Amino acid sequence: MTVRLAINGYGRIGRCFLRALYESTYRDQWQVVAINEPADLASIEYLTRFDSTHGRFPGVVDVSDDALRIDGRPIAITHATEPEQVDWAALGIDLLVECSGRYGTRDQLQRFIDAGCPRVLLSHPAQGAEEVDATTVFGINHDTLRGDERIVSNASCTTNAVVPVLALLDDSFGVDHALLTTLHSVMNDQPLIDGYHHTDLRRTRSAMQSIIPVSTGLARGVERLLPQLAGRVKAKAIRVPTLNVSAIELTLTLRQRVDAAAVNRLMAEAARGPFAGLLAYTEQAHASIDFNHDPHSAVIDGGQTLVSGDTLATLLLWFDNEWGFASRMVDVLSHWHHRWPR
Repeated sequence: MTVRLAINGYGRIGRCFLRALYESTYRDQWQVVAINEPADLASIEYLTRFDSTHGRFPGVVDVSDDALRIDGRPIAITHATEPEQVDWAALGIDLLVECSGRYGTRDQLQRFIDAGCPRVLLSHPAQGAEEVDATTVFGINHDTLRGDERIVSNASCTTNAVVPVLALLDDSFGVDHALLTTLHSVMNDQPLIDGYHHTDLRRTRSAMQSIIPVSTGLARGVERLLPQLAGRVKAKAIRVPTLNVSAIELTLTLRQRVDAAAVNRLMAEAARGPFAGLLAYTEQAHASIDFNHDPHSAVIDGGQTLVSGDTLATLLLWFDNEWGFASRMVDVLSHWHHRWPR
């Protein structure tokens, strides 16, 4: 039977999720039947059809009878600003994909359940582990999903990128301490020109003219998935003036002696084996644009791996912070769906 989905919040990740679903093998098994987005229908249709980062939509996009249509399939459009303003039950959905980023506590998310959504998949981390039934990074703990969860978080793009690599390094060499520096493309919480915009004063500055340090919860996200590293991971984030594709510089002290060749061999073997499709490995001379629309959670740049002394190592991970993450949402949804009660 067709799985009926709805999307709440049709911004960068909401639109990428729809595209990733359409480009996946599930396009005929899963159907997005509703989108809730405050923007007007003309803008929704236009931004679905054309995308400055990922190009034209690979299907026919139009509107009819106040609905968005993809290859002739209608998608009901609502413009509510609160969960209760949509009759989700009447839409007959099996799951809501929450992509607005506005809801991070159990009380807030329960409003969707109470309004008729059987299940909710978040495109962002919850404020705490206890606020959701599970926080899932595909390839790490997706097998722990039982199927009876009501609210699941897909963590963050950076968590999905770095946690598999950290897990590999910890299992093979032991991680003593880790420092994570994310170089992240601009986001829509930054203005194009200086303006009164955010209580974080750095975020009031022009996104396209400066490299801007911002706060990040990545260390908490890592510890949520890899509790054995609690208290040993620190992270910072720097926004850079590119539209898409980000990088993480991972610097860590290991408990076993290693050299760059041993680290790269581990990454390359994992990319060919247990993490195939999630991690990739390269030693080519890449720039960030080469990974636009790349579906991997992370691509390890082996040419940038360094070891100082015997235990201080640094790695560079590339990731498409939009497309890779949206692809993992599709993966998590697929695995979760197969465990739903029948």
